[in-house]
Amino acid sequence: MCDTRPGSTVCPVALRHYQSALQKDEFAAGPVPACLLALGLVQPRTDDSEAVVPVPPHAAAFTVLQPLQEELAAKRYKERSLMAAFSLFEEVYADTRRGEQQSFTLLRGETAINGALAAAVDACQEELLTAQPGGGRKADDLARALERDMRLLARGTRQRTLYQHTVRHHQPTLAYIRQITRADAEVRTLTEVFERLIICDRKVAFIPVSDDRSTAALEVRHPAVVRFLARSFDRDWKRSIPVADPDSALRPSVVVLDIQRTILQAVVSGETDESIARQLGMSRRSVAEHVRKVSEHLGSGSRAQLGYLLATSGFLLDDPGVVEGGD
Repeated sequence: MCDTRPGSTVCPVALRHYQSALQKDEFAAGPVPACLLALGLVQPRTDDSEAVVPVPPHAAAFTVLQPLQEELAAKRYKERSLMAAFSLFEEVYADTRRGEQQSFTLLRGETAINGALAAAVDACQEELLTAQPGGGRKADDLARALERDMRLLARGTRQRTLYQHTVRHHQPTLAYIRQITRADAEVRTLTEVFERLIICDRKVAFIPVSDDRSTAALEVRHPAVVRFLARSFDRDWKRSIPVADPDSALRPSVVVLDIQRTILQAVVSGETDESIARQLGMSRRSVAEHVRKVSEHLGSGSRAQLGYLLATSGFLLDDPGVVEGGD
């Protein structure tokens, strides 16, 4: 039997019947293939309702396709009408939202970033949260931060700042910490790698767009995203260690141990001294010195052997204390 569904292939029998009918100008006796009837390629003879004659394909196509073309035209008209209606609503939506504050704003270049930061921080009334990775900060950055922070603290704004442990050996940063902590700011340090983050009154946050933090930043005002970032900061804060005495050149043994563990865990992961130093904000020489001391302690003769010993000996799971050496 012929398949008369749309898109189906015409059977060879129907083609032979149609060809035979064209040659004789009518169909021979016998049943007519269903696909020929469905496609309108045959029609009853006027003088004999029992017989059929072939119809030219272009005439049959017009008869069969005309309803489909009319239906498609109606749908295209409906599509254009709907698009025009949505376009009107889009204009209303855009006009209404235009006066609202954007949830995300991309800031490009130091001028734009510093300007937006200054405006947000100056408007900060209750709490300023900052996370500053990468070790000690530049003198110019510290000077700008000190002026801004002292102004905030003077009007009663609470300030909490999170650094990596390595700032405890960076005198310019320690001098800055000394002044703001005397004005009731809180500063803590953490070994783990984290991203730069500034949050003002838990209403607006600033995060970097790329590893080069000076090229672009994202100003975030979406309440859900700012809340997520603030809670991430709070989790890190709970695990961090307070800078109790910025005047002391010595770091608590727990800080040194924390740094050492992080370095050794990175060694097990196969990271290089340079990569570890960059993440922790310390010199490559200091990282190498920590690795050297632990290698001697465990009797390791190579980097690969050290990674194996650290992974299999339980050294990082136990509490061996600080292996002296390194900054």
